[in-house]
Amino acid sequence: MTILLIRHGKTRANEQHLYCGSTDLPLSESGRQELTWVHPSAPESCRYLSSGMRRANETLELLFPGVAYDTVPGLREVDFGKFELGSYEQLKEDPDYIAWITGDNMANTPPGGESGSDMTARVLSAFGEIAAEGRNAVIVTHGGVIAAIMASLFPQENKNRYQWQSANGGGYRLEFRDGTWIYSNV
Repeated sequence: MTILLIRHGKTRANEQHLYCGSTDLPLSESGRQELTWVHPSAPESCRYLSSGMRRANETLELLFPGVAYDTVPGLREVDFGKFELGSYEQLKEDPDYIAWITGDNMANTPPGGESGSDMTARVLSAFGEIAAEGRNAVIVTHGGVIAAIMASLFPQENKNRYQWQSANGGGYRLEFRDGTWIYSNV
């Protein structure tokens, strides 16, 4: 079984270094143009899946034109709540933000949002259901989602979720062989 994890193309929020999880933004024009250089090869007889967010759907449609795909809401990005579409510079004086980033933000929940731990549990449940099908798949999703999956599958790498973040349009090819996951970059 082979599963491709692909991060959506760039959005305005990516370009402006804004927290963007639950906000349903489209790809930016430069994000669309950059995807013309991305040519991932899909495994044979695969299922195509998207988080259902506009930026993921648009990426999937650009990279794999004309394919039918399903949406899996469990593969959506973390909800940053009050911090959605804010930048570090805009938020750095906010006491709620300071408490969130200086504490354990896997456990801490941004006001009105979702903790990293809750997002990870949601994502791993959705990914587990997909993997249990035993079918090849292409999943177009988000950086935090991909990082959560990779950190869970490869704890021996001792990478944190930020180190697993791939570039927009990038990602990982996972292969399940002899009861073990292996990976390579897409």
